Amino acid sequence: MQIQKNITLLEEILSPSAEIIGDQYEAYKNHVYRVLHFCFAFHDCRGDDEAKLVTAACFHDLGMWPGDVIDYLAPSLDLAQAYVRERGLESWIPEITMMIDLHHRFRSAPPSPWPLVEVLRKGDWVDASMGIRRFGLPRSVIKEVQGAFPNLGFHGNLVRITFKEFWNRPLNPLPMMKW
Repeated sequence: MQIQKNITLLEEILSPSAEIIGDQYEAYKNHVYRVLHFCFAFHDCRGDDEAKLVTAACFHDLGMWPGDVIDYLAPSLDLAQAYVRERGLESWIPEITMMIDLHHRFRSAPPSPWPLVEVLRKGDWVDASMGIRRFGLPRSVIKEVQGAFPNLGFHGNLVRITFKEFWNRPLNPLPMMKW
C-alpha cells in the first residue's frame, strides 16, 4: 500500500476547521487519513472517485464540533453540501449525502448507483473499530496505516462524548448509528 502523508484536498478542506475542532484537530485529521487509506485499499479510484471520497471523509464527522455532540450527521451533511455547492459540484450532492448519512450503518449500504457509499462505510468501520471489523483487509495494512497516522486520542474523545450523551439521551445515546 502506498501511504499518502499529504493529500492536498484533505488539507484544504480541513485546515479552515482547525480552530473550531481545537485540540482534537490532529486526531480528527489522522482519523480522516486512516479512513481514506482503508477506502483506497478497498477501491481503485478512477475519475472523481478520490475527490469524492476525500470530500465525504473530511466532512463525515465534522459536525461533531463545536459543541462535542454525538448527533452530528445533520450538521456534517450541511457542511458538506455547502462546500460542494460552493465549488459548483451540485451533481455530487446526492452521492456525498448518502456516503455521510450511511457511514455508521451496521449492515451493508442498500443498493445504489454509488459504490463509494459502501467504500466509505467500510473504511470508517475499520478505523472506528480499530481494526476489529476488517472486511477482509489484511491486518498488516491496518497496522501500517495506524502506524503512519497515530490515533492521538481520537477514539478516547468519542468514548468521552458518548458517555456525555448517554446521560442526555439514555434511550438513544448513539443517534448517528443506523441498522
